[in-house]
Parts: sequence; structure tokens; C-alpha cells
Amino acid sequence: MCEMVGFLHVISPRSKFRLLTGDDHLTEYRFNTGTARHWFCKTCGVKSFYIPRSNPDGYALNLRCMDRAQFSKVEIRPFDGQHWEENAGKLAHLSRE
Repeated sequence: MCEMVGFLHVISPRSKFRLLTGDDHLTEYRFNTGTARHWFCKTCGVKSFYIPRSNPDGYALNLRCMDRAQFSKVEIRPFDGQHWEENAGKLAHLSRE
């Protein structure tokens, strides 16, 4: 979880994610290397999902933006985001098929 914004990351292979509606309400933002692509709601500013630098073959989805009725169980695992560079490799397997 990102401590500053409360983003609960659900990392998914790209083939398993499909945005059903609302793409016209999103805006994209890139910073630093431009590798990661972040999508924000144009109305409220919430980051709903992004393609992370650590997982360019997948998406990091914000659990807080998802329909929780679709999940029977969610396990939240801690991740040291303050030392992201040292820990990013621990995430790579999550977006593989």
C-alpha cells in the first residue's frame, strides 16, 4: 500500500484486465523516466490503475476503486514502498501469466 495516498495495489497480468466503462473520464500522467503510465479520474483525481515500471507486462489496480462484491477474500501483504528500488524485483512475478 502506498502510505501517502492509500493506493492498495492489485497487480494483474495485462491479459486479465479489461476496463469496461469510463475511459473517457480518465487522463494519463507520466513522470521521471516516463516508463510507468498512470491513469487518473478527470473528475476527482483518484489514481485508479497504472502500468508500473516494476511490472510493464501488467497493471497495478487500486483495490479501493474495484467492486468489492466481486471478491470473496482479499489478502493484503505488506510491501516496503519507501525503499522501492530495492524491493521492486519482489513484484515482477505477479504480472506473469
